[in-house]
Amino acid sequence: MKKLFLFLISLGLSVSGYATQVIRGPYLENPTQTSITFRWQTNVAVPTWLEYGPTPRCNQIMTVTPAAYNHKVVLYGLVPNQDFCYHLYVGTPGQTGTELPIDGTFRTLFSPERKIVTFLALGNTGSDPVSEQEEIVSSQARERIGQLMAQEQADFVLHTGNLTHSGLNADADQELFGPFQAVLQNTPLFVALGPNEYGPDRANPDSKSFLHNNYTRYHDMTWSTATPKYYSFDTANARFIVLDSNIATGAKWAPEINEESAQTKWLKTTLSGAGDKWKIVIMNSPAYATGAVGPNPEIVNAWVKIFETYGVNLVLQGGDPDYERSFPLRNP
Repeated sequence: MKKLFLFLISLGLSVSGYATQVIRGPYLENPTQTSITFRWQTNVAVPTWLEYGPTPRCNQIMTVTPAAYNHKVVLYGLVPNQDFCYHLYVGTPGQTGTELPIDGTFRTLFSPERKIVTFLALGNTGSDPVSEQEEIVSSQARERIGQLMAQEQADFVLHTGNLTHSGLNADADQELFGPFQAVLQNTPLFVALGPNEYGPDRANPDSKSFLHNNYTRYHDMTWSTATPKYYSFDTANARFIVLDSNIATGAKWAPEINEESAQTKWLKTTLSGAGDKWKIVIMNSPAYATGAVGPNPEIVNAWVKIFETYGVNLVLQGGDPDYERSFPLRNP
């Protein structure tokens, strides 16, 4: 008992001596033409300061968050088509100073007269390796992809779901926020939910709280009546439509996709109101695929005809861990 007591005293002293650190983020989500959401986490409860402004005037405006571990700021009053830069300062315990700032940039969404939008897409960033060697390979692959993505000047990132192999927030730093940090602190993220976000027990009626506890508490997607499950956003001359196809993979609490479902009715309304914009759909479970997962007839029957009727230009699918693309096909 004496040895244990001494160990705990030593541990307490070492923890109190830690420097304040941002242990997750900052990461950007839910951009619009006039606003954006910042999130970050610190290892101790401290106040933080976010300075921002149109590039290169990064310190025109400042907003402060109170002492906390989890921090969230929504910036309003921005302007469309604008590049911004920012400095994030983190207080020290006892509020005796600040750590060196984290610097980043972001871009608001474009107004309709713009004709070019640039985005990155990825999915299935989580992996469940069966050996230590596989975990090393997976980790190295994520790091390399993150480095390559950070070199691009994209307007935002689209994730087709399965952020982590378990769906647990506890795995998100290793499988998402860590390897892709250089991207996410400069490029806003949009997510289409995958089955992992509903949890390993997603077919169980008692699993309803899993999505909220591990996903919704840490992410902000653009508002709709069913956010975060399905939503849309416009930028430049394009409409992006994010769907939740997970009922077709057994997720009990995912929205229905049949013809009379709220999601399908919303999909038709959202597509019909897009006019001559580019129409791009993002979802996890693939309608068509030739990998190990293969096509999903339920999704084909529910949505493919709608995509054709309303002239969807591109469908980005996750769920089948390979890379495929093709010319438009009908009844392949």
